[in-house]
Amino acid sequence: MSDTAVVILNFNGRALLQKFLPSVVAYSGNARIIVADNASTDDSLPWLADHHPDVERISLDANLGFCGGYNKALKQVKASRYVLLNSDVEVTPDWLLPMEKVLDAHPKVAAVQPKILSEGQKDHFEYAGAGGGLIDTMGYPFCRGRLFYVLEKDHGQYNDEREIFWSSGACMMIRSECFHELGGLDEDFFAHMEEIDLCWRLQRAGYRIYYTGSSCVYHVGGGTLSASNPRKTYYNFRNGLSLLYNNLPPGELIVKFPLRIILDWIAAFKFILSGTVLDGLAVLRAHAHFVRYFGREIARRKRSAVFGYRNLTNQYPGWVVWDFFILGKRKATDVLG
Repeated sequence: MSDTAVVILNFNGRALLQKFLPSVVAYSGNARIIVADNASTDDSLPWLADHHPDVERISLDANLGFCGGYNKALKQVKASRYVLLNSDVEVTPDWLLPMEKVLDAHPKVAAVQPKILSEGQKDHFEYAGAGGGLIDTMGYPFCRGRLFYVLEKDHGQYNDEREIFWSSGACMMIRSECFHELGGLDEDFFAHMEEIDLCWRLQRAGYRIYYTGSSCVYHVGGGTLSASNPRKTYYNFRNGLSLLYNNLPPGELIVKFPLRIILDWIAAFKFILSGTVLDGLAVLRAHAHFVRYFGREIARRKRSAVFGYRNLTNQYPGWVVWDFFILGKRKATDVLG
């Protein structure tokens, strides 16, 4: 039996399990496969028992969201490597082996992700993770293969193996000891950008994050969302503030955090002027939430100060918003040079 546990978090996703779980069962070798159920009210668990009795099941007593669900479920899983895998991911033959090899070859690498392509358009990258997650100097995340809403066609340009800034939560292999040492995912994030926060904290603790294009999966993911999605906008902007406040070194925080607030307000008014009023209001609600719970943000920053604020060499020193919207750069290769 492999010492890798593939853990799929499920909430009322029987249709997704029916479509995508067979590939996980077929192509995961001797890895343990576990479905952690976030108190579903559909027939997910009975369906699993009938159709995949060999797949392990963990039943949580409430819907704890992405972060809380994984944190509670993984406390019950004994393995040296976890794979956090979305239920809407189709995997490919031997998909685990390249990621396991990365962790075996690099003791300081805590997490690694595969190449993530779109399940609906399999020759294009997918929004969540694509060819490896990066972040700019102002804390705006982007990916190789995806800048904002522009998704690149895959023609092997990211078939490499390299260090990245963050690994996608849609498919992430992580050392279990590192996950628990860092306290897991921050449950205040609930959903969206929580994996970026975890990867940032891992790097502050002296670990590294990797990508390998030798492994490939297909993700339904955020690429299917409409252009306007106020709920996602709210979480992205709310959690974006928390991400920066929690992780920026003190000197950078004084300069960059006020500027980020101004940029967010500009984005809010741009949403409103372009007709997506609910997205603009979602940004303002995100800021109001941050102010209301600022005491909690201070406490979180104090807790994470134990990891220090080391310089991270793989953070993009430029500003991807400027590169994309002003300079017209549409590919990560254009941005990174």
